[in-house]
Order: sequence, then structure tokens, then C-alpha cells
Amino acid sequence: MRKLVTIAVLGAALAPFGAQGVAQQYEPLSASVQAALSRAIGDKGVPQLKFADPQDGYKWLLAMSDRLAKRVPDEKFRVELLKTVHYEATRAGLDPQLVLGVLHVESGFKKYAVSKAGARGLMQVMPVTAQAVSRRLGLPEVGREELFNQDTNIRLGVGYLEQLLRQFSGNVLHAVAAYNAGPTAVSSWMAKYGGRDPDEFVELIPYQETRQYVKRVLRSYREYHRLGGGACGSRSLDKVC
Repeated sequence: MRKLVTIAVLGAALAPFGAQGVAQQYEPLSASVQAALSRAIGDKGVPQLKFADPQDGYKWLLAMSDRLAKRVPDEKFRVELLKTVHYEATRAGLDPQLVLGVLHVESGFKKYAVSKAGARGLMQVMPVTAQAVSRRLGLPEVGREELFNQDTNIRLGVGYLEQLLRQFSGNVLHAVAAYNAGPTAVSSWMAKYGGRDPDEFVELIPYQETRQYVKRVLRSYREYHRLGGGACGSRSLDKVC
């Protein structure tokens, strides 16, 4: 029965298709606060997936939705989230499976996650980072509460990840490490260990949280990539995919 419900939800979602480190620590938000935030920052219309063959889009959504069913039991939210991730990642030239790997570790797909450091939302974007990425993308200034908006959070998180990938010449390992520890720290590690094998480089990361974070993100990326298929988005770390 659950499978039939899933297929029905995905079928409705695809109707408009065209050919086209360690566990994070969160400050809990009460149900009433979450409800108030939801009313205040209601998500905009869900973007449509763009696949040359609509059947490929259907298969991708079904595979990913099944994978996330336990973590994200609300099917409507799950499908909307997946469509938004795919849209924003594709628009930025990123592998959607990599973005899902980051989401998996950063927030566990919790829309209202807030870290003790102040990072917010699905991709755990820091307010200062959000402002910098917004300016670079030519977007309006973003308030802290707006980082709980699904579209806004994913767009800014993807924008920051794309910026890091460009900064580190497409190296997925370095970009993922920088998403957690910051580009300055990663640049210093590259100066010391840049010539090492990728696996060895990870083990030499001095921050335990970042070391475990990188392993978990890349492990999740591999799993989502296995489910989603397609070409590997990594140009510098063959072992990722």
C-alpha cells in the first residue's frame, strides 16, 4: 500500500513534466515556533524537474523518494524537496546527488534545524554566508528566518557549494571539507598535504569533526549516486563515485 501511495504522489508531482562530521548538534525549535515560521516564510511554487525523458525523471524521483522515506515521512514535502534540490543543483551545474549527500549530513533533511553555531535550515547555512552568497548571486538581502525557507536555503547552500567547487578547481573532497571547516582552513591543509592520496589527505585533516564529516558526505554521495545513476560529478576524486 505504501508503494502505491508513493507512486500516486510522484505521479501527481510529475504531471507538469516537460522535456527538459559527526552528527550535527541542533537547538530544538518547539512545534509552535516551527508552525509560526512556516506561516511566515511559506515556500514558493515547487520547480519542475528537467529531464530529456520524463521517465528518467520519474525513475529518479521514485528511487530517491524511497531512499528518504524513513528520514522524511511526509511524501509531499519529500517530493517537493527532491525537485527543489534537483532544480537548484542542475541550474548551478552541480550533481544533485552531491547536494543530497551534503543535506543528508548537514541537517538530516530537517527543515528547521539550527546548529549551536547558528547555522540554519536544510543545508545549515550561516547567516553571514547567506548574505555573501546572496550578494554574489544578485539576490535580495536574506533575513535569518528566511533561511528556514526551503527554496532560499537550498539556493544559497548550493550557491556556496558551487563557489567552493570553483575555488578548489572542482575537487569534491576539498570543497566538502571547506563547506564544514571553511576555505581558509582547507587551503592551509592543501599547502601541507596537497600531494597526498585523497584517502590519506582525509585522514590528515586535523579537525576530527571535519574528518568524519567528509567521510559521511562522500559515503552518502556515493549511495545517492548509485541510486540516481548518471555521470559522476567528480573531476578530481575518482573514488567518490
